[in-house]
Amino acid sequence: MSELWVDRRVLVTGATGLLGSWLVQDLVDAGAKVVAIVRDQVTGSNLRRLGLDSRIDLVSGAVEDQPFVERVLGEYEVRSVFHLAAQTIVGIANRNPMSTFETNVRGTWIVLEACRRSPLVKEIVVASSDKAYGDQPVLPYTEDARLEGRHPYDVSKSCADLIARSYFETFASPVCVTRCGNLYGGGDLNWNRIVPGTIRSIIRGEAPVIRSDGQFIRDYFFVKDGARAMLHLVECMARDRSVLGEAFNFSNELQMNVVDLVARILRLMKSPFEPDIRDEATHEIRHQYLSAEKARRLLGWHPRYEMEAALAETIEWYRAYLVDPSARA
Repeated sequence: MSELWVDRRVLVTGATGLLGSWLVQDLVDAGAKVVAIVRDQVTGSNLRRLGLDSRIDLVSGAVEDQPFVERVLGEYEVRSVFHLAAQTIVGIANRNPMSTFETNVRGTWIVLEACRRSPLVKEIVVASSDKAYGDQPVLPYTEDARLEGRHPYDVSKSCADLIARSYFETFASPVCVTRCGNLYGGGDLNWNRIVPGTIRSIIRGEAPVIRSDGQFIRDYFFVKDGARAMLHLVECMARDRSVLGEAFNFSNELQMNVVDLVARILRLMKSPFEPDIRDEATHEIRHQYLSAEKARRLLGWHPRYEMEAALAETIEWYRAYLVDPSARA
């Protein structure tokens, strides 16, 4: 990682989440001075498990509170901002669209407006999602595809994405957008997601549950590759301002349906179970995957992990977390 980070003051929103915790780990390892906005204290979060809560400045508050965000940016003299805070679960978004729009859409414009009014901020990364593209007839998604989310979570990401790019076009805010596939890895405590849910079921001696018909195709992306991609993007933004305002897909560029992913986990864990396929999922996109050609070409980026090794590392994280009670302290 670049020497850019040594003693650099960095704000991370969503630091207790899956991507946020590993991003904070990389930033701390690189020598950055990290401040994190935390709305809720999440018991057992990866941030706490990694011991990062005692190595960074934690500030309690909500990203929807503009005076609060401006105060944090000013008082901590923040130079780089990673805006990851979001409601990320599709099922919750379908049940509670208002809270999803409040956090994902309003929270984004509040953070961007606070950054616009904070002259020390030099780079802003807004985490969007492949869901921002909606259901497209042409795959893989490339960055010039239209943003056409139709359901609450997808729409919230389309809106946040467009808002971020509007701040660049209108105010020359130093912002870039990242669009990743389905992130997985140790530290994800949202058990209704397929990877942690499957691993937990197997460890408990239960058949893993697939909410859909198992044929939904996704682009699964290891969280450690996602965190390092974000740092690499800011390093590129700092030395080449021509990339500002751009959106970048980050992906292994693999298509995999849910049944095949679960089968891989079952094989790696040497489990005899068959999945319980319930076919209950609604308002979800059936087929998604990303092209990362632009990130390779303009940023010189490439993923470090093969899926087999990433899944094996993920499984070991959950074995430690679920089997050893002290790991959850």
